[in-house]
Amino acid sequence: MPGSKTRLRHFLPYRLAVTSNAISGMIAGEYRNEFGLKIPEWRVMAVLGDAGPLTQRDLVRATLMDKVAVNRACKVLDERELIRRSPNESDGRSHHLELTPAGVELHGKIWPQAVGAYERIFAALSPRETERLAVLLDKLFARVEALEEGEG
Repeated sequence: MPGSKTRLRHFLPYRLAVTSNAISGMIAGEYRNEFGLKIPEWRVMAVLGDAGPLTQRDLVRATLMDKVAVNRACKVLDERELIRRSPNESDGRSHHLELTPAGVELHGKIWPQAVGAYERIFAALSPRETERLAVLLDKLFARVEALEEGEG
Protein backbone atom coordinates (compact mmCIF):
# COMPACT_ATOMS: atom_id res chain seq x y z
CA MET A 1 0.00 0.00 0.00
CA PRO A 2 1.55 3.33 -1.00
CA GLY A 3 2.16 5.64 1.91
CA SER A 4 1.65 2.97 4.58
CA LYS A 5 4.34 2.49 7.18
CA THR A 6 6.21 -0.73 6.78
CA ARG A 7 6.59 -3.09 9.67
CA LEU A 8 9.20 -5.09 7.82
CA ARG A 9 11.91 -3.91 10.17
CA HIS A 10 9.99 -5.66 12.97
CA PHE A 11 9.38 -8.87 10.99
CA LEU A 12 11.89 -11.33 12.47
CA PRO A 13 12.19 -13.63 9.42
CA TYR A 14 13.22 -10.62 7.35
CA ARG A 15 15.67 -9.46 10.01
CA LEU A 16 17.18 -12.95 10.29
CA ALA A 17 17.65 -13.12 6.51
CA VAL A 18 19.20 -9.65 6.30
CA THR A 19 21.49 -10.30 9.26
CA SER A 20 22.52 -13.68 7.85
CA ASN A 21 23.28 -12.10 4.47
CA ALA A 22 25.30 -9.32 6.12
CA ILE A 23 27.34 -11.81 8.15
CA SER A 24 27.88 -14.11 5.15
CA GLY A 25 28.81 -11.11 3.01
CA MET A 26 31.38 -9.88 5.50
CA ILE A 27 32.94 -13.32 5.89
CA ALA A 28 32.86 -13.78 2.10
CA GLY A 29 34.76 -10.53 1.71
CA GLU A 30 37.53 -12.13 3.72
CA TYR A 31 38.11 -14.84 1.11
CA ARG A 32 36.53 -13.64 -2.14
CA ASN A 33 39.37 -11.38 -3.27
CA GLU A 34 42.20 -13.57 -2.04
CA PHE A 35 40.86 -16.97 -3.13
CA GLY A 36 38.32 -16.17 -5.85
CA LEU A 37 35.40 -18.02 -4.26
CA LYS A 38 31.81 -16.89 -4.08
CA ILE A 39 29.54 -17.65 -1.11
CA PRO A 40 27.94 -20.80 -2.63
CA GLU A 41 31.34 -22.23 -3.60
CA TRP A 42 32.76 -21.66 -0.13
CA ARG A 43 29.59 -23.06 1.45
CA VAL A 44 30.00 -26.30 -0.54
CA MET A 45 33.69 -26.47 0.35
CA ALA A 46 32.96 -25.79 4.03
CA VAL A 47 30.35 -28.57 4.20
CA LEU A 48 32.57 -31.06 2.36
CA GLY A 49 35.49 -30.08 4.61
CA ASP A 50 33.34 -30.74 7.66
CA ALA A 51 31.30 -33.76 6.57
CA GLY A 52 33.50 -35.51 4.02
CA PRO A 53 32.20 -36.94 0.74
CA LEU A 54 28.55 -36.16 -0.06
CA THR A 55 26.27 -36.32 -3.08
CA GLN A 56 24.90 -33.14 -4.63
CA ARG A 57 21.52 -34.03 -3.14
CA ASP A 58 23.16 -34.25 0.30
CA LEU A 59 24.78 -30.85 -0.31
CA VAL A 60 21.41 -29.31 -1.19
CA ARG A 61 20.01 -30.61 2.12
CA ALA A 62 23.05 -29.56 4.15
CA THR A 63 23.30 -26.04 2.73
CA LEU A 64 19.61 -25.35 2.02
CA MET A 65 20.73 -23.86 -1.28
CA ASP A 66 18.74 -24.68 -4.39
CA LYS A 67 19.89 -27.44 -6.75
CA VAL A 68 21.00 -25.00 -9.44
CA ALA A 69 23.24 -23.04 -7.03
CA VAL A 70 24.81 -26.24 -5.69
CA ASN A 71 25.30 -27.59 -9.21
CA ARG A 72 26.89 -24.32 -10.36
CA ALA A 73 29.18 -24.17 -7.32
CA CYS A 74 30.23 -27.80 -7.79
CA LYS A 75 30.98 -27.19 -11.46
CA VAL A 76 33.25 -24.23 -10.63
CA LEU A 77 35.00 -26.18 -7.85
CA ASP A 78 35.44 -29.19 -10.14
CA GLU A 79 36.91 -27.00 -12.91
CA ARG A 80 39.34 -25.52 -10.37
CA GLU A 81 40.19 -29.06 -9.22
CA LEU A 82 39.13 -28.28 -5.66
CA ILE A 83 36.62 -31.15 -5.55
CA ARG A 84 36.47 -34.53 -7.28
CA ARG A 85 33.68 -36.94 -8.10
CA SER A 86 33.69 -40.63 -7.31
CA PRO A 87 31.03 -43.25 -8.05
CA ASN A 88 28.28 -43.67 -5.47
CA GLU A 89 28.20 -47.42 -4.92
CA SER A 90 24.71 -47.33 -3.37
CA ASP A 91 23.17 -45.22 -6.17
CA GLY A 92 24.62 -45.47 -9.66
CA ARG A 93 22.84 -42.28 -10.74
CA SER A 94 24.82 -40.01 -8.43
CA HIS A 95 28.39 -39.35 -7.41
CA HIS A 96 30.11 -38.53 -4.17
CA LEU A 97 31.88 -35.21 -4.11
CA GLU A 98 34.90 -34.59 -1.92
CA LEU A 99 37.67 -32.07 -1.54
CA THR A 100 40.86 -32.78 -3.48
CA PRO A 101 44.21 -32.25 -1.75
CA ALA A 102 44.20 -28.73 -3.26
CA GLY A 103 40.68 -28.24 -1.90
CA VAL A 104 41.72 -29.42 1.56
CA GLU A 105 44.67 -27.02 1.46
CA LEU A 106 42.48 -24.09 0.39
CA HIS A 107 39.87 -24.99 3.03
CA GLY A 108 42.66 -24.94 5.61
CA LYS A 109 43.62 -21.41 4.55
CA ILE A 110 40.08 -20.02 4.43
CA TRP A 111 38.67 -21.59 7.59
CA PRO A 112 40.83 -19.59 10.02
CA GLN A 113 39.83 -16.38 8.23
CA ALA A 114 36.14 -17.32 8.46
CA VAL A 115 36.53 -18.09 12.16
CA GLY A 116 38.34 -14.79 12.70
CA ALA A 117 35.53 -12.86 11.03
CA TYR A 118 32.97 -14.81 13.08
CA GLU A 119 34.81 -13.93 16.30
CA ARG A 120 34.95 -10.24 15.39
CA ILE A 121 31.22 -10.17 14.59
CA PHE A 122 30.11 -12.20 17.60
CA ALA A 123 32.24 -10.13 19.97
CA ALA A 124 29.09 -7.97 20.10
CA LEU A 125 27.47 -10.75 22.16
CA SER A 126 28.52 -12.24 25.47
CA PRO A 127 29.36 -15.95 25.50
CA ARG A 128 26.02 -16.57 27.22
CA GLU A 129 24.14 -14.59 24.55
CA THR A 130 25.94 -16.49 21.79
CA GLU A 131 25.01 -19.80 23.40
CA ARG A 132 21.40 -18.71 23.85
CA LEU A 133 21.21 -17.54 20.22
CA ALA A 134 22.48 -20.95 19.07
CA VAL A 135 19.81 -22.70 21.17
CA LEU A 136 17.07 -20.43 19.81
CA LEU A 137 18.19 -20.92 16.21
CA ASP A 138 18.19 -24.70 16.73
CA LYS A 139 14.63 -24.50 18.10
CA LEU A 140 13.43 -22.44 15.16
CA PHE A 141 15.08 -24.74 12.64
CA ALA A 142 13.59 -27.82 14.30
CA ARG A 143 10.15 -26.18 14.22
CA VAL A 144 10.45 -25.41 10.51
CA GLU A 145 11.46 -29.01 9.82
CA ALA A 146 8.51 -30.31 11.86
CA LEU A 147 6.07 -28.01 10.07
CA GLU A 148 7.43 -29.07 6.68
CA GLU A 149 6.94 -32.73 7.64
CA GLY A 150 3.34 -31.98 8.65
CA GLU A 151 3.92 -32.50 12.37
CA GLY A 152 2.96 -29.05 13.48
